Amino acid sequence: MRPFVIAVSDSVLDELRAKLAHTRWPDEAHRAGWELGTDLGYLQELTTYWRDGFDWRRVERQLNSVPQVMTDIHGLRIHAVHVRGRGPDALPLVLTHGWPSTFAELLPLVGALTDPAGHDGDAADAFDVVIPSVPGFGFSGPHTRRGPRRVHDVWAGLMTELGYQRFGACGSDIGARITSRLGWFHPDRLAGIHLSSVDLEWPDPLPTDLLPVERAYVARVNAWESEEGAYAAMQRTKPQTLAYGLADSPVALAAWIVEKFRAWGDCAGDISSRFSFDDLLTTITLYWVTGTINSANRWYYDAYHDPDPLRLPPGTRIEVPTGIAMFPGEAELAVPREFAERCYRIERWTDMPSGGHFPALEEPLLLIEDIRAFFRPLRSTTTLR
Repeated sequence: MRPFVIAVSDSVLDELRAKLAHTRWPDEAHRAGWELGTDLGYLQELTTYWRDGFDWRRVERQLNSVPQVMTDIHGLRIHAVHVRGRGPDALPLVLTHGWPSTFAELLPLVGALTDPAGHDGDAADAFDVVIPSVPGFGFSGPHTRRGPRRVHDVWAGLMTELGYQRFGACGSDIGARITSRLGWFHPDRLAGIHLSSVDLEWPDPLPTDLLPVERAYVARVNAWESEEGAYAAMQRTKPQTLAYGLADSPVALAAWIVEKFRAWGDCAGDISSRFSFDDLLTTITLYWVTGTINSANRWYYDAYHDPDPLRLPPGTRIEVPTGIAMFPGEAELAVPREFAERCYRIERWTDMPSGGHFPALEEPLLLIEDIRAFFRPLRSTTTLR
């Protein structure tokens, strides 16, 4: 394990600006707005700012203000933020991002989780925070190995290498799936798991005793997949075809990502009400400078073709204590508690008043307080590190 500092070369940034300056723009249907995909006018404004106003060096300094490491686990290069907590018995906590996200999205949580006393909290709630980049994403990529990535095993190995035997885990989206798998495959290591979305394969086969609210949920998810799931269908079937455009054109990359921030954030269609240009471009630029959009997208292919998916037989569930925070911005995919209870031992359930797919950016204070409250009774004097 070795210290890591982000240092993107000037030549990479110069090439990016040159590509932005020579974008070949498509036409747009009359008054299309966002109905047919990313709005042309918005993307042109974002691109102009990316080329002329976005200060990557400032962002780079901010990212480097937290200690980071690089290591090799199971033959994979793994990048992670690692910040020690300021408290009497800091609980190790691994936070896992989703798609189309990066480790940077979770950084707004670090200060209050590691130093609660310095953020109007109680020092007894301190965590040692670990934020790895998922294999194939950002500085943990590119990833070209075929097959499922078994990130839960990689995370268990990472935490061992960092000196932690018992720890908590949090995640949303893909990160929720990884966190759930940690709870299933490594229950002896977990104090608890906290999810801000439920991304677990359904019980297989589906139970025959589904309540009306559960049947409505299954129908709602199927309808969403039909109407909004084209991106996922492409990424789980022919990701390489998509990659040529996204890897060569920064504007194509931006269009692919920002449309999801608008659709999945709790912004009522006004993306700027939740996400600044700097927020969006930090994520997009991290994908660009690391060349990892293809290996990140290919996660969907690898998961879809996993010969051993995590499908819990009816009557079985993950027995690690589980906290679930449901954010209303993804109402179409909101899992009813009755359905989630089939898969998890739920000890805390919170229906959040606001926020969406990106809660660490949208509602960091709500998420921080829910994480603190969930893990508070799960702490013990047992050796944590």
